[in-house]
Amino acid sequence: MITNIEQLDFTKQYTYADYLTWHFDERVELIRGWISRMSPAPLRIHQKIFGKMFNQIANYLATKSCEVYAAPFDVRLTNKRKSVPNKSITSVVQPDLSIICDLEKLDEKGCIGAPDWIIEILSPGNTRKEMKEKFSLYEENGVREYWIVDPVHLMIQVFDLKNDKFAWRSNYVKEDMIPVGIFDNFSIDTDILFS
Repeated sequence: MITNIEQLDFTKQYTYADYLTWHFDERVELIRGWISRMSPAPLRIHQKIFGKMFNQIANYLATKSCEVYAAPFDVRLTNKRKSVPNKSITSVVQPDLSIICDLEKLDEKGCIGAPDWIIEILSPGNTRKEMKEKFSLYEENGVREYWIVDPVHLMIQVFDLKNDKFAWRSNYVKEDMIPVGIFDNFSIDTDILFS
């Protein structure tokens, strides 16, 4: 059993089976087997936007069959397969918000397989991870919609999965209504988010 993050070998690749044996307070993710430390506590603006976005989504989903989960919430990515042994899973991430419509992907440990919609809010130190590493990981695992929120510049980049590749839809700013591609007749109000 690992009780201190310093016991881990950062030059080694790990699996979800390894991850389950780690018992320390620091949050980490696995990206293709490599340990990725989570950023320190986010800025207040991050948390403010996060709360307002969660509320808009949760209110919309109150009468739908999809569910929204907030970090920390383990998402085990498995290249579009639902049933994979723990020792074969090499990517475990904790997106800021995960929206899952196939409820069979949910178990007591989180989600196995790609959420339909993932939202990541940038924090100092995690921009490269969200924009490059997680972007390609989410794309190859079939996340249908990916939003990257920049709380410093009050902007949201939206990507939709088309033919197994993320296609940039647009950058949205304050005063925009952002249509959610995976749902009909639902938009996120940036005036609420960024006020």
